[in-house]
Amino acid sequence: MKVLLKQARIISSSSAYHRQVKDILIIDGIISEIADKVTSEADQVISRDNLHVSIGWMDLFAHFNDPGNEQKETLQSGAAAAAAGGFTDVMIIPNNNPAISTKGQVEYILQKASTLPVNIHPIGSISKNAEGKELAEMYDMYNSGAKAFSDGTQPVQSPDMLTKALQYVLAIDAPIFQLPDDKSLSAHGLMHEGVMSTRLGLPGNPAIAEELMIARDIELLKYSRSKLHITGVSTRRGIELIKAARKEGLSISCSITPNHCFFCDEDLAGYDTNLKMNPPLRSTDDRLALREALLAGDVDAIASHHMPQHWDDKTCEFEYAKNGAIGLQTVFGVMNNFGLTLDQFINMLTLAPRKIVGLTIPEIKIDTPACITLFDPEGTYTFEQSMIRSLSHNSPFIGKSMKGTVIGIIHKNQTIIHA
Repeated sequence: MKVLLKQARIISSSSAYHRQVKDILIIDGIISEIADKVTSEADQVISRDNLHVSIGWMDLFAHFNDPGNEQKETLQSGAAAAAAGGFTDVMIIPNNNPAISTKGQVEYILQKASTLPVNIHPIGSISKNAEGKELAEMYDMYNSGAKAFSDGTQPVQSPDMLTKALQYVLAIDAPIFQLPDDKSLSAHGLMHEGVMSTRLGLPGNPAIAEELMIARDIELLKYSRSKLHITGVSTRRGIELIKAARKEGLSISCSITPNHCFFCDEDLAGYDTNLKMNPPLRSTDDRLALREALLAGDVDAIASHHMPQHWDDKTCEFEYAKNGAIGLQTVFGVMNNFGLTLDQFINMLTLAPRKIVGLTIPEIKIDTPACITLFDPEGTYTFEQSMIRSLSHNSPFIGKSMKGTVIGIIHKNQTIIHA
């Protein structure tokens, strides 16, 4: 199979072709020619106005629910949503049923996903069944293919357990992922604690629940000298704590979500259950802080926090609705609005996430396997429900204007074109 990309601008800061406009010929999944003009015939020619390409994008935190809750998402539907969002690689959290807490579960995910156009990387749980009681067999999971460890939506509450986990992964040089949430403070909260929660009559989840957890985890990181990634940071103080820890030389990184950059607690005035999530949408000042940190380079990566929920789990009273929103398809169209240069943005989607988990970085050069995302950074459209590739439709961005169109991906000798 020969695929020819015509007049594509290459955005890859590590490539010799960075920012150059080239024809790219791919034969049986291998880049065979990069030139100003390729004259060879091809089975498929892809030509678009303002066509851009980069190495494949990677997401650090998504939930595919397989096995256990396949009515919400499967590996196949999750991969379809990822490909539609421009992602060739996705890290999936362990909160399945059963949880990804054994080497058998890691191998199940990798084997089942082996033929999909998207690499699905299972995050092994820190504790058995992600219950926070006993350490899981992290070394066995690492040897089977897990590249990071986390209890996902149930962050480790015990300082003793997290310390042991941080020390344990030193030998395998893998990061620990933590969602910053002290459950003893946030357990009954339905939204950010503040003026809006009082006005709406909803129990609040205070910012200090995040900030205390981040501060605690940083102290444990100092003690262990390990690697820690905080995902879903949502408060100004949280960003400041991580920034200070980085200045001390600690191996700490962080990611933020499009949801928390776009929305704030004031958007909950209509009790939209698709905006119920954890961490909750914070204040307008916290949202501003995330956008400022993004531009200042204090945020390493963007994480979708793709959380499919069944229709019944969102079409109910706000109090009873489950947390989360799908997000893989809207990352690019949302985050392309906040002033990042294209080079900065693409690096956050490509280089940074792979460096965080120690994955090999693909290249756009001759005789290498094609791992490519195709996009138009200036394309505009309205995100409609009919576009959703996930089995679940709980997106707060339906009907919203997007800037930046994903055209498709080329990966694992498969070409998926959407636009």
